[in-house]
Amino acid sequence: MAWTVSTQPQALGPAGGLDWASGICDCWEDKKQCCCAFWCCPCFACRTTKEFGQCLCLPLLDALDCLHPITMSIRVSMRHRYGIKGNLCEDCLCSTFCLPCVWCQMASEMKKRQLPTVLSDLIVR
Repeated sequence: MAWTVSTQPQALGPAGGLDWASGICDCWEDKKQCCCAFWCCPCFACRTTKEFGQCLCLPLLDALDCLHPITMSIRVSMRHRYGIKGNLCEDCLCSTFCLPCVWCQMASEMKKRQLPTVLSDLIVR
């Protein structure tokens, strides 16, 4: 049995042309979400990652390092999937110094776009 990926996830907007639906410091727009991200960031990050279609426990690996590579990877993936402007340097800085704000921004992005999770189609041969 061999698994092959027939299609890759595609950006759902113009490649690199849109801005985030909310700014990195706009987490106060949704106070409930903001409080959850601030007081229990690991739980909030896990829930957001699952809603994005990734492994629920993936953000817990960030606890092993001060650079938060998983948060940065999810942010980069979200930018590419939704066609949001940005660069790796900005993603790294935000993920390192504004962790709860980054998770709020990503959760808000998914809510505002109300787009379904896109998973790769798998073909069994």
